[in-house]
Amino acid sequence: MREQDPALRATNFEEVCYGYNLEEARTEASRCLHCRNPRCVAACPVGVQIPDFISRLCEGDVAGAADVIARDSSLPSICGRVCPQETQCEGACVLGIKGEPVAVGKLERFVGDWNIGHAAQCAAALPARNGRRVAVVGSGPAGLACASDLAKMGYEVKIFEALHKVGGVLVYGIPEFRLPKQKIVEREVEAVRRLGVEIETDVIVGRTVTVDSLLGEEGFDAVFIGSGAGLPRFMGIGGENLNGVVSANEFLTRANLMHAYDARYDTPIYVGQRVVVVGGGNVAMDAVRTAKRLGAEATIVYRRSEAELPARAEEVHHAKEEGIVFRMLANPVEVLGDEQGWVRGLRCVEMTLGEPDESGRRRPVEKEGSEFDVPCDVVIMALGTSPNPLLAATTSGLETDRRGCLTADAEGRTTRAGVFAGGDAVTGAATVILAMGAGRRAARAIDEYIRTR
Repeated sequence: MREQDPALRATNFEEVCYGYNLEEARTEASRCLHCRNPRCVAACPVGVQIPDFISRLCEGDVAGAADVIARDSSLPSICGRVCPQETQCEGACVLGIKGEPVAVGKLERFVGDWNIGHAAQCAAALPARNGRRVAVVGSGPAGLACASDLAKMGYEVKIFEALHKVGGVLVYGIPEFRLPKQKIVEREVEAVRRLGVEIETDVIVGRTVTVDSLLGEEGFDAVFIGSGAGLPRFMGIGGENLNGVVSANEFLTRANLMHAYDARYDTPIYVGQRVVVVGGGNVAMDAVRTAKRLGAEATIVYRRSEAELPARAEEVHHAKEEGIVFRMLANPVEVLGDEQGWVRGLRCVEMTLGEPDESGRRRPVEKEGSEFDVPCDVVIMALGTSPNPLLAATTSGLETDRRGCLTADAEGRTTRAGVFAGGDAVTGAATVILAMGAGRRAARAIDEYIRTR
């Protein structure tokens, strides 16, 4: 796929990849083998019928391809951009055994973008309402997927969003250069609204209203909780309270949701001259590449080797092209400060890799006497997140696990009758497509619960 030049894109927030045109999309689609037992479909968390939509695309029937995708995914333009296809559909592609797999994500993006551009003529009739009402907490990928499916089943659905913008992690967590907000996210959300879903912003469930009041005086038949995982984690090392230490969550929210990168907005954000991001996941890549675009020298510090990086290979590749420095097999032990209480450096130790741990990755082991300092002005902690405890604390009968995640079965049923949950609120921070899959499974379980009451 055509991309911006790395030297240029490291200075702006425009989208890195330009996307296929129709000729390019049909050429790539023609590589599909149309396997009798398509492993790509089995590897897709929402079960998109990939060979079917690719067949339509090969024929030039983009509208038909969009219809196939819409049966299983309500956010194709988003998924095509941010899903880890290399470990899912493309990772299972037979062509990938000896060469390059079919670029399923890029094809999905093309079809999704085409559909956004032709939304007016492709609008479907609203389904007949069945008289039942479902409340959805959170407008991230889990909430949007659940709401879309329920609306298509005939339910009256209302989404409650705590922030002033709709989209959850799609708007506050993922940078503009990976996922354009106005061009893509807002228009995908509009597609959900066209199904008849009502969305109310600036409502904190647990404060403004409660789950109990939604099921009680508000008269909803069921509630789905897709509130995500927005509570950041820190290391607990010395110096984390110094000025200049922030979570990736806060840093990215300022940049993405509050447009700190845009001079027309008066949102404060501090990067200094040198930024170190601690972590190796997609959020770490988003934070370090954002810091680079804001003018800082940007470095990743990660305690394992590059082979164990959990971030998408494409994001690592793009980061390297943009001049991001990677300090692998290094683990912070202290944030260093100056006399005024500001960060001046990060003290780390070298690591080696031992035996695999419960995650299957080799466990990092500290080398004795290997301390070294990395000079910096800002340290961004990208170490994962956990759910906000507010909902569990204000809802009777709603249990959580030791990580603070809501307890729910595979279909999203929680320990409270009529309350369902999915996405990061249940699993902790994961991917957009896994959250969508959880939202879709919960929609089916909600439908069964209401119909059989």
